[in-house]
Amino acid sequence: MGRYYNGDIEGKFWFGVQSSDDADFFGSEGTQPDQLEYYFDEDNLPDIKKGIATCLEELGHMKEMLDLFFEHQNGYNDAMLEETFNIEKEDIQPILEWYARLRLGKEILECVESQRDCSFTAEC
Repeated sequence: MGRYYNGDIEGKFWFGVQSSDDADFFGSEGTQPDQLEYYFDEDNLPDIKKGIATCLEELGHMKEMLDLFFEHQNGYNDAMLEETFNIEKEDIQPILEWYARLRLGKEILECVESQRDCSFTAEC
């Protein structure tokens, strides 16, 4: 069970980490009945790039460590993250939110750069 987004890009929101309206962060506000409709085009590129830069800044040195961790893991739990990164449980959620958001932002950016626009629907 999970919430998905589909359209020009497709994926699944991170369970318990990422909200359905996370793409709002990159400069286009989703419209909401039961789903959020998103549309990005080349006019949104500055906001998308700014959002990605903010994510990278917030993650700092953790970004590369998270990349390596998730490259070799099919799943995770808080205990694994606490042990691997030597961080407190309460620090995990914000880090994962920024990391999941970064991945979404990169998908949006790649889509707009390759197709000149990007639209998708996100489940609420």
